[in-house]
Amino acid sequence: MRWRDLAELVRLPAALTVPGDTLVGAAAAGWPSGRRTAALPLASAALYWAGMALNDWSDRDLDAVERPDRPIPSGRVRPDEALAVAAGLTGAGLACAAVAGRRPLAVASLLAAAVWTYDLVAKPTPAGPVVMASTRFLDVLMGAGGRRAALGPATALGAHTLAVTAVSRGEVHGSTTCTGRAAVATTLGTGIAAALAALGAVDRDGAAGRRRHELSRRRPRREVVAGPALAATYVAAVLPAQLDVVRKPDAQNARRATGVGIRGMVPLQAALLAGQGAVGAALGLLAVLPLARAGAKVVSPT
Repeated sequence: MRWRDLAELVRLPAALTVPGDTLVGAAAAGWPSGRRTAALPLASAALYWAGMALNDWSDRDLDAVERPDRPIPSGRVRPDEALAVAAGLTGAGLACAAVAGRRPLAVASLLAAAVWTYDLVAKPTPAGPVVMASTRFLDVLMGAGGRRAALGPATALGAHTLAVTAVSRGEVHGSTTCTGRAAVATTLGTGIAAALAALGAVDRDGAAGRRRHELSRRRPRREVVAGPALAATYVAAVLPAQLDVVRKPDAQNARRATGVGIRGMVPLQAALLAGQGAVGAALGLLAVLPLARAGAKVVSPT
């Protein structure tokens, strides 16, 4: 197995969209793992790659008909090699999570179980998109060590994932107008929720929202500006491709909307980070977008 084949098997550049999950969760929970939080983006990436390899292993017969150019049906990667890669990366992801502590490891174990459940059982069923959404939800909670403070951001990223996964089901045979409309509504709702959270409509500290608004008027905080701006960036990046699915729900538009939706995770993560006051981390996270776009031209993210 060549390195290029391995990169295609695990959708290597697409993993750039996952490290922000744990950073969002950690910021929401007050960085409970301290410096050990640095191990959690590695855990996210490893588990993401494991899921991609396992996806191709479980879909090898279907891909032989619908996508014969993929690594396994094309003969470039053997099925047992793909399964070994998935198992090895799962172990690596759990090991990285263990570095951050027992609580992140406990959530990572649930995340790994959700990844394997999706690929081996749930994917072809109506529950597939929900199970996939749960993986992003759990990824955020892993950064928070399972703390409730991260439930809001975790729900936002889970909702976005649900919409992207539903659209992705039409990558081969086309999607539906209803699916496109649901994705559009989800994107708008998620973007508005992220902007309102940054503006202080939901008070994280338990103080009165009106009092916080008055304080922000006297001394504007960076997240009050950056959060809504990044939320708008997220909506602007994702919405046009989803509207194309509404207008013409063919396979080409579904594939494009899926790829754009995957990369759209990054500005959404940045908006949620900025809303937690981590504006520097949010802006740093945006630096991966050019890399993700460039990587998508070499290795498909879907």
